[in-house]
Amino acid sequence: MGGAAAPAPPWRAPTEIEHRLYDAKTHGDWAAYFDVLATANLYHAMTRAQADAKPGWIRFNTAHWGPRHGARCLAFFTDGMLPAPVPDPVFFLTDLAQLVQDWPQDDEWLAINPGTPCEAFFPATAAHRQAWRRHAERATYPRRNQLRTLWSGGPLHGPVAHGLACGALLCVSNGSLWNAMGWHGTGYVRERRRLREWWDITGREGWQSAQEALLGGRMSSPVWEFVLGVRRTLARDFGGVVEVDHWRNVTSRVLRSRLSEDAPGPGPLGDAEAEAQVAGAQRLIGRITRYEARFRADGLLAEGRFVQSVEAWDYGRASKMARWGLGARYCSLEEAERAVLHAGRVSRINYRSWEDFSAAYILGRCLHFDEEEFGDWYGEMLDAHRILTTDPNSPWLNIPFRTP
Repeated sequence: MGGAAAPAPPWRAPTEIEHRLYDAKTHGDWAAYFDVLATANLYHAMTRAQADAKPGWIRFNTAHWGPRHGARCLAFFTDGMLPAPVPDPVFFLTDLAQLVQDWPQDDEWLAINPGTPCEAFFPATAAHRQAWRRHAERATYPRRNQLRTLWSGGPLHGPVAHGLACGALLCVSNGSLWNAMGWHGTGYVRERRRLREWWDITGREGWQSAQEALLGGRMSSPVWEFVLGVRRTLARDFGGVVEVDHWRNVTSRVLRSRLSEDAPGPGPLGDAEAEAQVAGAQRLIGRITRYEARFRADGLLAEGRFVQSVEAWDYGRASKMARWGLGARYCSLEEAERAVLHAGRVSRINYRSWEDFSAAYILGRCLHFDEEEFGDWYGEMLDAHRILTTDPNSPWLNIPFRTP
């Protein structure tokens, strides 16, 4: 006689959201279920033709019949339950508060994660939606400044996870899953809008061009790299700390020499342009030293350390660009994964630790956006850095930056 069958292993919820939904369902605490739901990203499937026909419009599709009550349902999935992106269908992103306003018909039920252990089905009459509204009004949505991990279905270790972790500063700041290789992000239409508005990318070729430039460290200002490169060379040649005045003097001398070699001939206009560029480099040195002083005061940069290069800002954005391109369907999952791996490789070559990488990334972001205001462009990254360097579940504490 055969022995008793081994008990099934307990279900591992992909993220904390599904875990909390499952726990509330198991205890029959539907108020708690809706409290969790009010904090969750909710995704609904559309055909790509529907999404492309009227960008910004949503189209609800009756996609599931409840197993017990027999009512028509509109199915919504939390981000841990989404399938890997394919060309068609695509998903749009919404939330419980928005569904209160957008719900199409009272006789259609709300289905959450149908076919999974945390599934649930709810009537959606006007009276029920008013109850949803009360839960939504108590919730904090969207999430910000949170480390969110895909515990099942996302890489936690290895080269792909390392490449994904290079984009973790933005993921934590935006409250998105740092290790979701199968990226849906803000939904198909919004991911396309993001790329169009922030990057002027409207198709596959534009995405490829931006991805290659980021992976090559060519998207940031070459002036930043030139100025930092002078200091890097001085530190190597003179054995460590470089005085600011020495850095300034050598930068001016090297820049004038280069400009004189490139100039077609002497003249007042050429001299004026050269001096303007030298003055710009001097201002940049001042900005960098003031940022680094603030970084040290805030614990972002260790005493005696300085930023070697800001290419980390390109590499971190390359890790995210791979996923944004996938969410917008400008690339395949395989292409996105190759780009993520590449981002991890060039980061390891150019930096020694997650802390070095982080300081370089944040300096690049600040030089581009912050204008020494030390506002949100800096503060959001400082918060994300602190989370990633202290949270026990952080990839930066669990994935070696460089393998021995």
